[in-house]
Amino acid sequence: MPKALNPNRAKIHRSYTVEEAAEVMGVSKGTVRNWLKGDLSPCDDKKPILITGDTLRQFIRARRTKHKQKCKPWEFYCVRCRKPQFPAGGMAEYEPQTATKGRLIALCPECDVWMNKYASPAKLEQLEGKLEVSIPKALKHINDRA
Repeated sequence: MPKALNPNRAKIHRSYTVEEAAEVMGVSKGTVRNWLKGDLSPCDDKKPILITGDTLRQFIRARRTKHKQKCKPWEFYCVRCRKPQFPAGGMAEYEPQTATKGRLIALCPECDVWMNKYASPAKLEQLEGKLEVSIPKALKHINDRA
């Protein structure tokens, strides 16, 4: 699985050669040359090829956001299917973790894998008409004393 590139590694007020850009981003020189053949634009057409740090940052950010998919409040992102999915049976379970945050757990209808999504108790009201959200009751601990 390819690693995520950090656009903040490129300094905006600096110019990079192909080799320097490759070293900063942690990729090969061939990868940077392929980027130049595609959407990455150099400073000018002269040799050596120079890329401004600001242009490199914008290019990496654009690559990161190009394939992002926004989920609706009642959808979960399935990692196996790689797309937003409506839970199987329209059911989800809310597992509180803190007073302000909890985890919604649901089953993917296509691949039968558990999907997770973090939500606050206030956001559960938005899901009321679309999803059937169950909140399991915590069992009493043996060590708890009245």
